[in-house]
Amino acid sequence: MSDFHVLIPKLGESIQEATITKLFVKLGDTVIEDQILFEIATDKVDSEIPSPVAGVIKEIMCADNDLIPVGQAVMVIGMDNGVSSTPAPALVVEAAPAVSDKKEKAKPAKVEAEPAPVVQAVTKEDLNSASRFYSPLVKSIASKEGVSLAELEALTGTGLGGRVQKNDIVQYLSKKGGQKSGATSSIGSQVERPKVSISIGAEDTIFKMDRIRKLIANHMVMSKQVSPHVTSVVEADVTNIVLWRNAVKDEFERINGQKLTFMPLFVEATAKALTEFRQVNASVDEDNIILRKHINVAIAVATNDGNLVVPVIKDADTKNLVGLAREINNFGKAGRENKLNPDDVQGGTFTITNFGSFGGLIGTPIINQPQVAILAVGMIEKKPAVMETPTGDAIVVRHKMFLSLSYDHRVVDGMLGGRFLRRIADLLEQFEQPKTL
Repeated sequence: MSDFHVLIPKLGESIQEATITKLFVKLGDTVIEDQILFEIATDKVDSEIPSPVAGVIKEIMCADNDLIPVGQAVMVIGMDNGVSSTPAPALVVEAAPAVSDKKEKAKPAKVEAEPAPVVQAVTKEDLNSASRFYSPLVKSIASKEGVSLAELEALTGTGLGGRVQKNDIVQYLSKKGGQKSGATSSIGSQVERPKVSISIGAEDTIFKMDRIRKLIANHMVMSKQVSPHVTSVVEADVTNIVLWRNAVKDEFERINGQKLTFMPLFVEATAKALTEFRQVNASVDEDNIILRKHINVAIAVATNDGNLVVPVIKDADTKNLVGLAREINNFGKAGRENKLNPDDVQGGTFTITNFGSFGGLIGTPIINQPQVAILAVGMIEKKPAVMETPTGDAIVVRHKMFLSLSYDHRVVDGMLGGRFLRRIADLLEQFEQPKTL
């Protein structure tokens, strides 16, 4: 009987680790190919990991809530002769050697620097109640320097999804006095969140935030602390778009097999405007501005459980209306059903959120870090408007909507933000009907 090592799969370009949220097998279980072994979670996506082979579970080197680096072995499956199958390449980096010593099995692999054992100050029980993920290196520093979980939770993380990185905790320790951390300078002051005193009535209901809601909450607070938000608003006359879409939507679906909503048209105009205003398609890294080469437009999608995911349309400026409609529809369905892959939510450079889908007219959205701007589209409604005619001004009925842009005032000033937003509105107002569907 040969052994097969199941590893934490590569989950996306920027993802280095994942949390085991649920084990579906135990030692001695017989599994078949494609049977679900365990569930993992990253910043915004949960994934079920199937077995690449058939066999018997010989070893399990992880437990619920363990944070495991990508590429580390978490299970060993003994494959019966004649029953094994070709392993799925996505799950295997290489066949890891069998390990007999229990301490060695539990030792975390290198992620950012030295191996990071979890010791006294931050315990496993503490981390079970944490509202966000912490890398082994951050936990190691916290343990060595006596940083409590409450202090970690109060830190403003600058990593993806608000995650606390090495620099964040080093800055915090430097501010406290640099005890044992070796930090020699503080890059910036950390803002600790104040504790709000709340009275609870006898008839009130209390329930815990789920993992996704806690991540969203931390990400939003971090964004407001990191970026000085400014919001500009314009009103756009989208009558031409509404009339065209109403006239062709049935034929569009018949020809392309895709429903035609307004969102592909909004994405198309936004992507074009981003090609002309590259500084809005950017990120900020301390005092450096990073202009992104690719225009990857993220679309906020409400899930069926009341949370939010933000799938990303890669290179949106290179796709036509049919391609945009297909991706948006597929992402919308997968997002609502919590079936997005980790890669689907990575790499966004600009975000659009649709307040209009819930009847909203104007919104002031929070920037999706590490981006520098986010567009909110409001509900389209009929309004009386004054138009010039050959015989004079006339009051007519037009289809109008509000567009609001929140932007990071560190790098996007009022002129740039205003011109960019006006350009999107102009592209929508000057919409030209495609020659073909």
